[in-house]
Amino acid sequence: MNENLFASFITPTMMGLPVVVLIIMFPTMLYPTSNRLINNRLISLQQWLIQLVTKQMMMMHNNKGQTWSLMLISLILFIGSTNLLGLLPHSFTPTTQLSMNLGMAIPLWAGAVITGFRHKTKASLAHFLPQGTPIPLIPMLIIIETISLFIQPMALAVRLTANITAGHLLMHLIGGATLILSSISSIAASTTFIILILLTILEMAVALIQAYVFTLLVSLYLHDNT
Repeated sequence: MNENLFASFITPTMMGLPVVVLIIMFPTMLYPTSNRLINNRLISLQQWLIQLVTKQMMMMHNNKGQTWSLMLISLILFIGSTNLLGLLPHSFTPTTQLSMNLGMAIPLWAGAVITGFRHKTKASLAHFLPQGTPIPLIPMLIIIETISLFIQPMALAVRLTANITAGHLLMHLIGGATLILSSISSIAASTTFIILILLTILEMAVALIQAYVFTLLVSLYLHDNT
């Protein structure tokens, strides 16, 4: 097999033009709005899940933090839908691109930090120097806390990218092994195929969990700054 292992992570093009924008916009079609008095089962299930996640994520925030609820729910729906759609055959997962994940993480992190410095200046500055720190360690701790603050968006993006990419690569490898073993041993091919099915189910759970973890960490950063 001469197929490139990372071919599925290459930005897709159509007639020489990138179609990433269309792929990113596609998940919004999965959440239609209904103008009917009584919704169907699908929309009712979607609204129930959205309300459940919103309640779970916003219960720890004050009134100022709850103003971010629409943005955070839109974020978790977008990441979760994109991750799940990326599991379809011959599809592309935008969240495997570190640049896109950084594009989501940096503005949200910066917005939370700027909000903290604007409304809770003393408390935000106090995070750089824990209470009771010995005087000789003050410069070192300030440097360490500053570095840890700026690493937060990178950690958000790298965590999401690494988990989604690792799952896709593992599925690609096991799928290729299944095709090769199908001409050698039917028993071994059946075993790897069962492993592939179980891994696919696991990846569906990972896709949703990573969307929740990404949004939850952004919510925690916001909670610390509001």
